[in-house]
Amino acid sequence: MHRIQLDKDIQLLSEFCSRATFHFNKVKKTNRPLVATQNGKSAAILIDVSEYESIVDKIEILKRIKLAESQINEGLGISIQDVKKKIC
Repeated sequence: MHRIQLDKDIQLLSEFCSRATFHFNKVKKTNRPLVATQNGKSAAILIDVSEYESIVDKIEILKRIKLAESQINEGLGISIQDVKKKIC
């Protein structure tokens, strides 16, 4: 995902609502998220669906890596030799 450009990718919620189609198209075209603010604070982030799916996939992979690391630290790992024996 591209990083947010603070001068271009932050919009007041009222501005976002009045030009929603424009902002949807902009997010899709630039592949950058858009931050909508309300009362001077960030309220929501709009990202492209494919970017969202990519983020979710990455989070799932990181969760699996973290689980594997904790299993290894608990001594639940399997040696390469044992893996070879099981699959060969």
